[in-house]
Amino acid sequence: MTDDTAKLIRAYYAAFNADDAAGMLALLTDDVRHDINEGGTETGQAAFRAFLARMDEHYRERAEDVTVMVSGDGTRAAAEFTIHGTYLKTDGDLPAAAGQTYALPVGAFFEIRGGKIARVTNYYNLADWSRQVGAGTAGA
Repeated sequence: MTDDTAKLIRAYYAAFNADDAAGMLALLTDDVRHDINEGGTETGQAAFRAFLARMDEHYRERAEDVTVMVSGDGTRAAAEFTIHGTYLKTDGDLPAAAGQTYALPVGAFFEIRGGKIARVTNYYNLADWSRQVGAGTAGA
């Protein structure tokens, strides 16, 4: 079961890196819970699809150096990686976008049910991201 979970999480990030929203959604339960970094919680595939569309409008990102860890029973997993991105369009009240690049360490946590991802929780340092893009200069 742990191998299946690891493959599921790797497939999720492969779809993410391929800008394949449909591929990502196919790996999620219908009632997926999405805990947004320093934000709220959204539930369901429709909310996740809308989140991905918002992200695509404002950011171009790629997850690199992904390491996947799985609990002994395969029902929980974590991934650690570096997100490399470009800030394309100003997002709400965040700093103005001017094509700045950034690189951030990210931790992601997952619950697995019935061979699909039932929860996605992401954590990264928003203050670090703001420093990287805030001055309008390229990040790391």
